[in-house]
Amino acid sequence: MKNFLMMVLGMAMLWLSSCKDKTALNKNNEPTTLVIAYAGGGLQGLTKTRLEPTRKYLERELGIPVEFVFTHDYTAVIEAIHAKKVHMAQLSPFSYILASQNKDITPMVAIGQDGKPSMYHSIIITNAKSGINSMDDVKRRAKNLTIGFADPASTSGHLIPTAYLNTIGLDPEKGAFKQTMFAGSHPAVVMSVKAGKLDLGCTAAEYSIHVLERMKMINPGDIKILWQSEPIVASPIVIRSDINPAFAAKVQRLYIEQYKRDPESLETYLKAYIKDPGKRAYMPIQDSMYNGLRKVAAGIKDLSLVKE
Repeated sequence: MKNFLMMVLGMAMLWLSSCKDKTALNKNNEPTTLVIAYAGGGLQGLTKTRLEPTRKYLERELGIPVEFVFTHDYTAVIEAIHAKKVHMAQLSPFSYILASQNKDITPMVAIGQDGKPSMYHSIIITNAKSGINSMDDVKRRAKNLTIGFADPASTSGHLIPTAYLNTIGLDPEKGAFKQTMFAGSHPAVVMSVKAGKLDLGCTAAEYSIHVLERMKMINPGDIKILWQSEPIVASPIVIRSDINPAFAAKVQRLYIEQYKRDPESLETYLKAYIKDPGKRAYMPIQDSMYNGLRKVAAGIKDLSLVKE
């Protein structure tokens, strides 16, 4: 987990090289084909299928082709939007913090309800049969335990659990554990813990444990939650700042009004991750919503590339 910035850059290169150059802007600085990047988080097939109605909705309303591209990790998405290989992207909160330092993206929308952004939680998990019952057990046995994170740019699968572990004297960067690794995605973390390949895993409760249980990939009794974070603000959808503001505003409005213009397309996507979407819908967001997480990231030495 050393040389974090090099990891963020390096992991993206292969995927970037495969991106087709469909992202040139016309004379009005508008896309002729709108390309939006998503990190599937190890569930690309599910994400792609569930997002297809949204893609068709945007394409119909905008009157231009809309293409969604998918990758395993957020680092590739960050580099794609900086390299202008895509016009828009859905980012995790932490990957947004990293990407926003270049000042070339604008946050547009996130899922919310009743005017407030939706929240989710980071968790540290173990196999239910591991004999590890608390974080006190983890502290006592850390030198003999392996721990896995999801994606380097993941909020719940890296940033937040790392910050918490530091507060209890377990710095993953300073040999606190027998071995520290990245599993590559949230589902990979959970499945590695289930299989006994990892003693501990860091992931998202709502977007991994709950989803994998509904997919029958794990049973409720397979995994034990040792720690859960405070609520984390929802993931943003962003757009490149060089795109015509009028076009950006139109796309933002389509997301915000999706719940009434095409509610089935929104519900199809949300039900992939949320058992009961209720009245959740896209809402406008501001950069300042992520300032709290910026402070968390800036306080971790290994993540010192994050500016407050």
